[in-house]
Amino acid sequence: MSMRFLAIFALILACGSAPARAQAVAAPFDGDLQRLAEILGGLHYLRGICGANEGNKWRTEMQALIDAETPSGERRTRMIAGFNRGYNGFQQTYRSCTPAATVAIRRYIEEGSKISRDLTARYAN
Repeated sequence: MSMRFLAIFALILACGSAPARAQAVAAPFDGDLQRLAEILGGLHYLRGICGANEGNKWRTEMQALIDAETPSGERRTRMIAGFNRGYNGFQQTYRSCTPAATVAIRRYIEEGSKISRDLTARYAN
């Protein structure tokens, strides 16, 4: 499910955000993209410690999001910082998989799906 929402979201952003990329200005959905990046970073760490055996799946999803949006300068820096903030925040809190980590994974997948759906509904052509 998570791979699907990101693939759809990335495709829609690639088609619908060309004016924002050309001007290199903040898009109205940048806050949501930064939150999505933070969620991906958190999932990258948490799924790894909880034995999901997904390798770099969430990092790859983040790269696909960056590739689809093609942000430059400060926008790109903020997206990457969001991913790193999500990863580092959980790395400082969890050393092993706990019930709370499992709940966080579930909530992050739900929140990421919601952000993706909302952005798609609001900004898709």
